[in-house]
Amino acid sequence: MKLALASDHGGYALKEAIKKHLENRDIEIIDLGTDSEDSVDYPIFGKKCAEMVASGQADRGIVFCGTGIGISIAANRYKGIRCALATNTFMAEMSRKHNNSNMLALGGRVLGLEEAKEIVDIWMDTEFEGGRHQRRIDMLD
Repeated sequence: MKLALASDHGGYALKEAIKKHLENRDIEIIDLGTDSEDSVDYPIFGKKCAEMVASGQADRGIVFCGTGIGISIAANRYKGIRCALATNTFMAEMSRKHNNSNMLALGGRVLGLEEAKEIVDIWMDTEFEGGRHQRRIDMLD
């Protein structure tokens, strides 16, 4: 699996910690930046990640900003992207089971590291249920 990661300055520290957490899994990580806590614009990094996923260059993506809200909005502007903002494990699980989310958004200023790791692990490991949910996803695109 190829997983793209991107963040603005508010999500940079969490992105780096999650990247390290994921290194122990059989995943190719594509880090699209940012590379510091210097102020940058989240739409640029949401777009980079969404384009990678939408084009098939990455299987899924995780984006980070201060709350996860802005960068999730930026990512969801692209056809074929279903970026779910998750603040707990239940949201992460359901975003995969029912919405087949292909991107996850996390907030570096609202989540603790251990909580974020749990959210990522559940999101990575949960499969899409298909069935009646596929019909609804088809309506999105």
